[in-house]
Amino acid sequence: MLARIRDFFASHEVLEVVTPVLGHAAGTDPALEPFHCVYRGPGAPSGLTLYLQTSPEFHMKRLLAAGSGPIYQISHAFRNGESGARHNPEFTLLEWYRPGFDHHQLMKEVAELASHVLERQLPVTKSGYAELFQRYFSWDPLEVDLASLEQAAREHGIAVSGRGGLQDRDQWLDLLMSHVIEPQLGQGGLDFVYDYPASQAALARLDPADPRVANRFELYYCGLELANGFYELIDAAEQLDRFRADNVERERNGQPALPIDMQLIDAMEHPGLPDCAGVALGLDRLLMLNQGAGHLQDAMCFPLERA
Repeated sequence: MLARIRDFFASHEVLEVVTPVLGHAAGTDPALEPFHCVYRGPGAPSGLTLYLQTSPEFHMKRLLAAGSGPIYQISHAFRNGESGARHNPEFTLLEWYRPGFDHHQLMKEVAELASHVLERQLPVTKSGYAELFQRYFSWDPLEVDLASLEQAAREHGIAVSGRGGLQDRDQWLDLLMSHVIEPQLGQGGLDFVYDYPASQAALARLDPADPRVANRFELYYCGLELANGFYELIDAAEQLDRFRADNVERERNGQPALPIDMQLIDAMEHPGLPDCAGVALGLDRLLMLNQGAGHLQDAMCFPLERA
């Protein structure tokens, strides 16, 4: 599988890069928790906290700002608290960035890569996020109230007892997406969902035609999310504001605030991030589906319990 991925990008003249697994900062996304450790040695007499990266994104964007051109990486990524049939705290990501592409152009290339890696041509479907919710629930996810969201969950047999903390529209939408819509997607082909609510796309630019949505997409295959992509936000000031807002939300949720990657912000300011689109694709999941396995650990030599 890795050989086919490298063959694909070589033929498309995309450069393979390697970036650090340990960094001075991690993403601030409240939905993700990074692992951290302390370096003790020269240059850090009192100890220096370092974070295992949840994605190679920030370092890769610094390379893009430095003029790398199109790049990809096959990287180990780490997310604390994620373990189960579809998650492992250490996993393998394929991430790549295409200067000059928007998210629709990148969706086309993602489909080409998936067919190349799976060694079969798969039909491709694209649906807007709001269109999907209208189809399954007959209401607009950008306008719906919390009472309607809770009612929809009950109607679809989703246990909501003890979910009194779900007072946020995005939490309810995520619940309905994962339990009702996702299992139907990618059955027999590749399904792309695009134009997510702006509140669910911290690193994507807002759609100029409708700032309620952001230019983000996800790829689904066999009812499982495989990839998450953005038409990347390139405004450094707006990105910094979003990172700060993430930390406000983290503290409101009882999570620790995390360091903001100011080296990324500096690179976005000068020389600046080129107009580009980027995507991360879970390789363990792709291998699992290609093998017909039912559990992520069946596609890994050393899952958490055997690490």
